[in-house]
Amino acid sequence: MQTNLAPEFKGTPDGDAAEAILRKCVHCGFCTATCPTYQLLGDELDGPRGRIYLIKQVLEGEAPTRATQQHLDRCLTCRNCESTCPSGVQYGALVDIGRHIVDAKVERPGGERALRWLLKEGLTSPLFAPAMALGRAVRPLLPASLKHKVPAQPGPRAHQWPQRKHARKVLMLLGCVQPAMMPNINAATARVLDAAGVQTLVADGAGCCGAIRLHLDDHAGGLADMRRNIDAWWPLVEGLTSAGQVEAIVMNASGCGVTVKEYPRHLAHDPDYAAKAERIAALTKDLSELLPDLVPALEPRVKRAAASRLAFHPPCTLQHGQQLRGGVESVLRDLGFEVSLAANESHLCCGSAGTYSVLQPELAYRLRDRKLESLASIEATAIVSANVGCIQHLQTGTATPVRHWIEVLDDALS
Repeated sequence: MQTNLAPEFKGTPDGDAAEAILRKCVHCGFCTATCPTYQLLGDELDGPRGRIYLIKQVLEGEAPTRATQQHLDRCLTCRNCESTCPSGVQYGALVDIGRHIVDAKVERPGGERALRWLLKEGLTSPLFAPAMALGRAVRPLLPASLKHKVPAQPGPRAHQWPQRKHARKVLMLLGCVQPAMMPNINAATARVLDAAGVQTLVADGAGCCGAIRLHLDDHAGGLADMRRNIDAWWPLVEGLTSAGQVEAIVMNASGCGVTVKEYPRHLAHDPDYAAKAERIAALTKDLSELLPDLVPALEPRVKRAAASRLAFHPPCTLQHGQQLRGGVESVLRDLGFEVSLAANESHLCCGSAGTYSVLQPELAYRLRDRKLESLASIEATAIVSANVGCIQHLQTGTATPVRHWIEVLDDALS
């Protein structure tokens, strides 16, 4: 797709990156077939091809409007279109650039600005944990819309962390919302790795991966989060601490994983962090990537896998963002679990998409219900996924337990 950049974008990092991406697009429209919002709304401008044209027009000097902003807002950034695109268009990077440029030119209503500020500051704040504890205490009194955002009290093992030391060590990012919302995911990860002879370390200075601020158009704040994490991890990556060197940085939230693996793109123009970002990304592994070689150590200890029939929902950040498919199912089947994907639309987003379910609730819940309907035919004892946002979002629409797959494996080992 030929693009003639307006003077204000020529020679800029965003302009050059966007132009390179746009040149790959051949306007074939394959992406519309797998775009969740296009399928729901049937509007070309609410599909990848239409949004690409909107961004192209802005880059060529056309003034964006509030409608432009809304069409970009309705994108889930699920990146299903990237899996479908025969030309390799990096749509996720392009829509990040487009949103940043449009938001700088189109002022949002005060209510939207306040909500977005509250999300990016509140979800990443140390005060989020006590706020979640308070929400759980008064959960029965909350209206349904808020009750959906407050998971039930975690079980007694949620904070039981293994104490053994092992020669093999990995780093794990705890995340920003996960420790308060669903702490058992991190503890279960550490226990399963411990059972396989791997010690899990945590860098105290690490926090949000940067995705929340980045996707709410606080690019400077998102980059600051990334640099802070690199600084916190670097001594363990380089073996500069008494704990020794780690062999991998493990992500049990696929949304964090895809972001950290893309640190090199976000920090490419930072001379102090570009090389470090490359090293960090190379070490970063989704939990499912780490486990296949640990199956021999875990298999003799699995006790209750045969009784579990699981429906697996692969998050978009895993199957499209990281292009990882089949790994979770393969590990669980090797360990004796019965695991099935939805017969239809397993590639589609569940509607969670980070803060999307708060900012676009009507679309998010329609996608949730569509996903749960696809999973219902499996008649599973539990639905499992690999991202805290998907788990929380899906659980609001079903009585079937929705859990992280590592929790189910941890239960089978205990």
